[in-house]
Amino acid sequence: MRVVLAGGGTAGHIEPALALADALRQADASIQVTCLGTQRGLETRLVPLRGYELALIPAVPLPRSVTPSLLTVPGRLAGAVHAVGTVLERVRADVLVGFGGYVATPAYLGARRHKVPIVVHEANPFPGIANRLGARLTPYVFTGHPDTKMRNARYLGVPIRRQIAELDRFALGDQARAHFGLRTDLPVLLVTGGSQGARSLNEALSGALSAIRSAGVQVLHVTGPRNSGEAQPPGGAVPYVAVPYVDRMDLAYAAADFALCRAGAMTCAELTAVGLPAAYVPLPIGNGEQRLNALPIVQRGGGLLVDDEELTPEWIKGALLPVLTNIDQVAAMSEAAAALGRKDADRWLAKAVIDIVAAESANRAAARPAQPQSQPRSQQERNHEPPRAPGWDAPYERDPFTPATARRSPAPGQYPAPGQQPPAPGRHRHAR
Repeated sequence: MRVVLAGGGTAGHIEPALALADALRQADASIQVTCLGTQRGLETRLVPLRGYELALIPAVPLPRSVTPSLLTVPGRLAGAVHAVGTVLERVRADVLVGFGGYVATPAYLGARRHKVPIVVHEANPFPGIANRLGARLTPYVFTGHPDTKMRNARYLGVPIRRQIAELDRFALGDQARAHFGLRTDLPVLLVTGGSQGARSLNEALSGALSAIRSAGVQVLHVTGPRNSGEAQPPGGAVPYVAVPYVDRMDLAYAAADFALCRAGAMTCAELTAVGLPAAYVPLPIGNGEQRLNALPIVQRGGGLLVDDEELTPEWIKGALLPVLTNIDQVAAMSEAAAALGRKDADRWLAKAVIDIVAAESANRAAARPAQPQSQPRSQQERNHEPPRAPGWDAPYERDPFTPATARRSPAPGQYPAPGQQPPAPGRHRHAR
């Protein structure tokens, strides 16, 4: 099976695509995965780092307003669609899976032109332009948020890496803290603005840092690559560690007791999966989707919510710091966050993609003219066939990601209901 993934630009589009790629490979190591991207996105670093082929196409961003550049869009889009078609033909794609972003629009149009089945995954409550288009071209649409309104949509959750989905924060905590140069006996606040950083978070933290450290709270600060040159505070007994970017976010989550962060769909999915409570600061631009991402978590006690313009050093000192120093409250918020986590969306989406390719292949075979019936094979020919794995004729009678002795998966066509995951252990690393 040959799969092409379209999800470039930001980590919020790339990481779910790569999580799906990993899950497909785990289900069947022979599956070939090719990722579409552009030269301007993070995929140029993240995709090769994860070991997948990256095929570059021209970027076609849509202007936010009516400008002369709008007139160039049709020509540039046609070129990008042609480039996608070239990739689809070269790899002989069986399916294209899109996650939105700059790459997705030409990918959907190219797949439609070349009659390649399309699967759409939308992580946010409000679908973007590309995925709204994609949903009109296919019946196979999945969402990461239960309230997303799209044609033919089924709620699965946001695919996240196994490295994070299977993370035991408490078991790995001391090792993770040593990795970042943090102490094992004091709580840790993780501050991150996503793959590019967030200046408002950095500035608010800077003004409150002295008070945070005076209260005995360490800080692991992911500044963003553009802010790595900012002045560092002096050392002290309570560590402050600043890094421009973290490739091993599982270690960052394991080291932390609480997070101060944006509220992107991927961030919310990962934090709830690992049971890490957070103060969410929705991005102040866009259509308000980040607030909607965080709202269910906050309403169920798994985090705090503060508007970007209200995030000040005073808010951190007056509202966040009392929570950080309350062990029981942090432990309760951790359990509440974990109860909302969905850890297997990657596997469910992989199963759906494999099922879709099989169904589409069967439909094409059924539509072909009937062929003359061949002569029955002799017993000697049958004796030389390679052995077939048990259950080859019903591959989804059990979950393809677990051994045959493990529990059976839901019947084909049934996907997980939006029920709660079991809560995380009701403890806090500093209550031991």
